[in-house]
Amino acid sequence: MKITTLGRGNIGGTLARLWTQAGHDVTTLGRDGGDVSDADVVLVAVLSETVPEALTRVTGLDGKLVLDATNRMSEAPPEGYASIAEYIKAQTGGPTAKVFNLNFGGLLEQAAETSPKPGNIWVGDDETRAAVEQLTHDIGMEPLHGGPLELASVQESFAVMLMGIVADRDEGLLYYRFGSPQSF
Repeated sequence: MKITTLGRGNIGGTLARLWTQAGHDVTTLGRDGGDVSDADVVLVAVLSETVPEALTRVTGLDGKLVLDATNRMSEAPPEGYASIAEYIKAQTGGPTAKVFNLNFGGLLEQAAETSPKPGNIWVGDDETRAAVEQLTHDIGMEPLHGGPLELASVQESFAVMLMGIVADRDEGLLYYRFGSPQSF
């Protein structure tokens, strides 16, 4: 799969390395942007408040399958949109998923060695399912579909609660997992 990451930081850079190791053809773009017309999938992993500006620096986005890994901790989504993911979809016109935003970049490289497999909650358009599930499995995690893209605002809000859980437990970063009673 040809993947372009918009963002080279903790999430974008780490996922780019892991996906390259899994055999994908990955290109990373930084603040200067670039052309994504060659990509099958585009990952947006920039600071949420920079999404509108970052998208203006990228060409070839029309109709692309986009994975939004941004988090908004206190700021509102762009005016007129319930979530950053819905804003991104409106700008690109392609299938969109909110994914990889509820995972800690510092733990992604360890996910493949963890048992049971940590979860990766996502919401999005049906057309994104195959890519999200493959790319999640490729880094050693279990995809957990939470519903349609219209629930992206809920997922974005959950990031704030997740940070509260981490702070309250005083154990550092964490994985999460959902399973039947028999799986525990």
